Amino acid sequence: MKFKEIQLTLIDQQILKSYSTLLEGLEKYLGYGYEIVLHSLDSYEHSVINIVNGEHTGRKIGAPITDKALEMLSRLKDSGESSETYFSTNAKGEPLKSTTIAIRGENNRIIGLLCMNYYMNISLNDFIQSYVPKKQEEVQIKSITETFASNVDEMILSTLEYVKNEVYEDSSISYSNKNKAIISQLYDRGIFQIKDSVPKIADELNISKNTVYLHLRNLSPQGN
Repeated sequence: MKFKEIQLTLIDQQILKSYSTLLEGLEKYLGYGYEIVLHSLDSYEHSVINIVNGEHTGRKIGAPITDKALEMLSRLKDSGESSETYFSTNAKGEPLKSTTIAIRGENNRIIGLLCMNYYMNISLNDFIQSYVPKKQEEVQIKSITETFASNVDEMILSTLEYVKNEVYEDSSISYSNKNKAIISQLYDRGIFQIKDSVPKIADELNISKNTVYLHLRNLSPQGN
């Protein structure tokens, strides 16, 4: 069964646009070894609407869809699956590990493809450099913590424990202002956007909910 070009709706276009901004973030995270391509299925002749590290296959924005992608489209549509991973080669015969992910729009139609090709001939040095901070970035590096919890209570309490330790170790913050500083940091981390976080934090700090709300009012740009 052949998969024909489609006419994109406004919502379809917005969905593809959101994926387009994703490519730059993925490239920064994954590094030079990954070519990442976004195809729009409204034109097979010029389906590539964004691409990073296109030198691995010699493509740019405006390049056509591949024969492999055309082959997979009908299969993905018929099977209802979302992706396929496979090994391939570029025009120079260099090995790639590839994955193609279907992007669905309105009415569950496949409207685009997100393709990632890992260039397996990348040098060990280039691979390592993708995961080492550049010299000009080193001065900006700061240890970042992220709480991976199994439930929301654990996330709130784990974050609170980390912030408490950080605040209590900071001798520049007076003892009388410790709780205020803790609440301020939790506010900056977005913890108070979570339902029932205020009473939980108040209980752990052994202060009243009203005290927490008072500090939050002072922190809010509108003062409420």
